[in-house]
Amino acid sequence: MDNISEFDIKLEKDIYYAGEIIHGHVILHTTENFKLRSMRLSLRGQVHAEWKILVSGDRRNVKDDQYFVDERIVVWGHDSSEGPIPILPRGKHQFPFTFNLPESALPCSFESRTGYVRYYVKATVDRPYASPPQGLKYFTLIGPHIDCMDEQYLKPMIGTEVRTSCCFCCRRNPVELSAQLERSAYVCGESIKLRAAIDNKGIEKAWLHIKLTQYVEFFIDRGVLGTSKELQKVVMEYKGEPVPPGTAIKWDSSKKMILPVCPPTLVGVCRLIQIYYVLKVSL
Repeated sequence: MDNISEFDIKLEKDIYYAGEIIHGHVILHTTENFKLRSMRLSLRGQVHAEWKILVSGDRRNVKDDQYFVDERIVVWGHDSSEGPIPILPRGKHQFPFTFNLPESALPCSFESRTGYVRYYVKATVDRPYASPPQGLKYFTLIGPHIDCMDEQYLKPMIGTEVRTSCCFCCRRNPVELSAQLERSAYVCGESIKLRAAIDNKGIEKAWLHIKLTQYVEFFIDRGVLGTSKELQKVVMEYKGEPVPPGTAIKWDSSKKMILPVCPPTLVGVCRLIQIYYVLKVSL
């Protein structure tokens, strides 16, 4: 860039929550006196979804965008084409800035091939007689906030299933599984509190199998019905020791099921992307 040897955006930190204040500064190093109409900054949160569909034998791209944050400020000069253009002396300059993230529910930062949620600060050097240089600084946003100790998540979830084998239309050899989840909301790094009881009256060994699956759903408004796509990923899986026939045991998750780092549940916040988790307990 002519007359510009350094152009960068620095943030106080790289991870934020909704409602926090973003502090940072723009670094601009010029090699000579520089006509600069303005230094403009914008804060944006963008959700994007895109994939290919088959229409009348042709593969076409469908895509959509949604914006959650769009704030703009001027930290140098004036945002107008009228009046004299100020001159920025040569040397290294730092332009401090602040942005207030809204306290509303914001979707968390997310990346995939089908769609993403990104937050960034954009700086534009508005100089006359030339294209304005632009810079982007991405940061991670953690949200939306979910209180795991909220009353709605503290109710235990209980399930029971009995399977029997049939011989000449007679039911026999029942295998019973009952499971209880202490609560229905957890945070990354926390141990999932699950208890299970197995009563194996069958004739074969049985294994406790637990699987936590992440579901990511993408939606694009297209026509009357629109189009959608779903991705699945197993984020945690456990297979217990064999339970011999004629044996009843009780099992406690204890420290065996630690929730790994993964995006939080995102339902009813974003029009284009939803994320939720399903825990399946089986034999």
